[in-house]
Amino acid sequence: MKRNNFGYYIREGNKGIFVHGFMSFAAICAIIACLLIMGSFVLITLNLNNIISDLERESEILVYIDDNLSEAEAKSVGSNINMITNVQQAVFVSRDEALQDYIGQQDDPTLFDGVDATTLRDRYRVTLLDIGQTKDTVTKIEAISGVAKVSAHYEISNGFMTMQSILNVASTAIIAILMIVSLFIISNTVKLALYDRREEIAIMRMVGATNRFIRGPFLIEGFTLGIVGAAIAFFAEWGVYSLITVRIQAVDTMKLLNLLPFMDIWAPMAAGFAAVGFVVGVIGSALSIRKFLRV
Repeated sequence: MKRNNFGYYIREGNKGIFVHGFMSFAAICAIIACLLIMGSFVLITLNLNNIISDLERESEILVYIDDNLSEAEAKSVGSNINMITNVQQAVFVSRDEALQDYIGQQDDPTLFDGVDATTLRDRYRVTLLDIGQTKDTVTKIEAISGVAKVSAHYEISNGFMTMQSILNVASTAIIAILMIVSLFIISNTVKLALYDRREEIAIMRMVGATNRFIRGPFLIEGFTLGIVGAAIAFFAEWGVYSLITVRIQAVDTMKLLNLLPFMDIWAPMAAGFAAVGFVVGVIGSALSIRKFLRV
């Protein structure tokens, strides 16, 4: 591409935005609306995945130690449990601690006065790195000498895995649908703007301008509209998300929700918004102008 042609594309493309101000405004609004919907759904998905991951980390399995072992021997079993690849942490709980925990959970602790801790077993609270490998990990723990029993709630781990799978599939499908809808909206919006300029395009063809030369300013115009819409949508998303996060954290019952700070995800969000704005703007313009370039 010649340098003077590129300069012409830039000038004409940007001039077209202001000459057809209303249509440009409509196109930017369409991009902003679609990106806000897509961005909001992405943020919801990221936060739900983060919350599920937190719940996974808090999900524990209990490993009961053979009651014939002394406390010192029971503690030595923990090193073998921690050596298993999928084990994040194994915390030892003595008989006395287990009894106190159980009493603390009851409405009337006095009912257990005089209860001997020896009726319970030493145990380990074990958290896993990947609850999808719960069954395999339990098998490995049960094979360790000194382990009497392992209590694992497979329905919980399976529930988390199912929820995460459904969430990932749903988010991918919805984002893809919104992307297509965004492309359709901007394409038709640009098509309306081009229809208003059909005589200008016809004159350019009559004087011998190539399709590439005619297409250039419109692609620059679509690119500019897409990037401007993406930038406005990004900062609007940032502001709204930050406001909602502050409001949620101000509610006592919602403080347990570990929402992702926007500063931790702003870079991929900005890249995603810019990419969608570019694709929607440029491809939308390219698809729209094809009709007016046909001989």
